[in-house]
Amino acid sequence: MAEIGGSFVCKGGKVMSLIESQGQLPVVAKKASVRVKLERIDCNVSRSLPPEGDQHIWMERLKAALGTASIEFVDATLYQLQAAARLPNSGVSEIAVNAALAMIESEQPRGETECAIVIQMACLHSATMAVLGRLGGGHGGDRHVVAAATAASRLSRSFAILVETLRRLRSGGSQVIRIERVEVKEGGQAVIGNINKSGGL
Repeated sequence: MAEIGGSFVCKGGKVMSLIESQGQLPVVAKKASVRVKLERIDCNVSRSLPPEGDQHIWMERLKAALGTASIEFVDATLYQLQAAARLPNSGVSEIAVNAALAMIESEQPRGETECAIVIQMACLHSATMAVLGRLGGGHGGDRHVVAAATAASRLSRSFAILVETLRRLRSGGSQVIRIERVEVKEGGQAVIGNINKSGGL
C-alpha cells in the first residue's frame, strides 16, 4: 500500500480515500441545538418564538439547555442574548442568538449560576469576534488598531477567566496542599527556598 497524496492511498491498484481503505467511520448523530425564531418588535428588541413545532416542547428544551426550571430565567436570558450577541454592524441577529444558544447548550449548565457564567462566555466570544473583525480591517489608523487589539486581548482574558471559574465551580474548587516535613538534627543545617546550582539562593 503506497500513500499518494496525504488523504489517498493506492491499494491493490485502486486509488481510494483513507476512509474507504479503513472502512467507514461510525457517524455519531448529535441532536440539533435548540433554536429561536425572532419576530422583530422594533430595531432593538424582538420576541422569541419557536422556529417550528409545539411551544410547550420548545420551552422545555430551552429550560433544559439553560439548566433551569424557571420560565422567567429563560425569558430574561433570551432578551440578554439579543442585547449582547449581535453580529457586527447589525441590529438584533437571529444567527447570533442561535449561535450563543448552541454554545450555552453544549456546556450543559447545571443551574442558573453555571448558566449565567456560560451566557457571559457566549456573549464575550461574540464580542471578541466582533472586535477582531474590526481589527482585521485596520480601519481608523494606528490608534484604532491599538485600541481594538487591547480590547480583544482583555475580552479573551475575561473569557479564559470565566472558563476557569466554571471549571472550579464544577470541580468544587478543590485545591492540592502539599505538606513537607523537614527535620534538622542537632549540628545539622537546613536551607529553605529555591537553590540554584551556581551556589546562590
